[in-house]
Amino acid sequence: MGGNVPQRHIGNLLSLADVHVNGDRPWDIRVRDGRFYRRVLSLGALGLGESYMDDWWECPCLDVFFHRVLAAGLQEKITSRDAALDSLKAKLINLQSRARAFKVGDHHYDIGNDLFEGMLDDRMVYSCGYWKGARSLDQAQENKLDLVGRKLDLEPGMRVLDVGCGWGGTAKFLSEHYDVEVTGVTVSREQTRLAREICRDLPVSIQMKDYREVEGNFDRILSIGMFEHVGARNYRTFMRTMRRLLKEDGLFLLHTIGANCATRTINAWTNRYIFPNGHIPSPGQISSAIEGLFVLEDWQSFGADYDKTLMSWYCNFERSWPDLARRYSDRFYRMWKYFLLSSAGAFRARWNQLWQIVLSPRGVRGVYHAPR
Repeated sequence: MGGNVPQRHIGNLLSLADVHVNGDRPWDIRVRDGRFYRRVLSLGALGLGESYMDDWWECPCLDVFFHRVLAAGLQEKITSRDAALDSLKAKLINLQSRARAFKVGDHHYDIGNDLFEGMLDDRMVYSCGYWKGARSLDQAQENKLDLVGRKLDLEPGMRVLDVGCGWGGTAKFLSEHYDVEVTGVTVSREQTRLAREICRDLPVSIQMKDYREVEGNFDRILSIGMFEHVGARNYRTFMRTMRRLLKEDGLFLLHTIGANCATRTINAWTNRYIFPNGHIPSPGQISSAIEGLFVLEDWQSFGADYDKTLMSWYCNFERSWPDLARRYSDRFYRMWKYFLLSSAGAFRARWNQLWQIVLSPRGVRGVYHAPR
């Protein structure tokens, strides 16, 4: 009887989300190795993800499974030693210091440009698309970039800073469509190399450096999908840096994933395998960081669009896998599939949010009319 306790406990928990063990519905899980139960109970999110990577369990629709699990609040019913240690470490150590700033570039963004070329849209924009009126991923990303340009009220000749510029797709779009000069910064070697190639012959400069190292004076600043790597201990420093770099009559647009409640870390599996030292900000953490530095002009939420974006990335990833399999292992395939579909489920459950925030140093004269 004692050996079945972990199995019964996991089964009872999953039943709260209407998920059955070895059931026949698309969101039910099929357990292939009995060690799965004890591993999840002892390691929580880390054990769940690692056991999937090890092929100990399967689920036909991982995104639906995670939507149900997170919507039912099951993640709060299992705590692990690893999660507690990660939280303590984040409390005692600045995990996103200058010395550690390039770790996520090495670990994640430098995996291989072929992976991201196969998964992303034609511009290789690795952030949430804006799906209003869009029928494809390419259109959703173009919508998002145009929305950013309009929110920043870009004019020809402006100097624009793109903090976390990725592979240069945003800088290229803004330079070509708004006739602006763009400086992009990234902590990834592979992004730097490809972005310089993509933006060649344009008034675009791509630099590999930490945001704290940037110098200059810019008419506009944007940061898309980078703030998740800054860390709560550095939010105030980040905002002070943006304020130092922005002209008095400038605008700053922050595009970031958001959390409903303040935490110190992301879940242990994501921290170990996907985004080391990542952190998702809460509304209060952002508000505290900008207080006394910026005037809040606009705060738009469209987290449901990230579900569609992630599912599109997953479809592209699956379609590209026969070619990618020549360079990446089956375990990597399961890890990446788990990452994309669990993330989609999290946004579908509204566990994660997506925000675009527009800030100004002293307030826009008159009324700021936020495009949508």
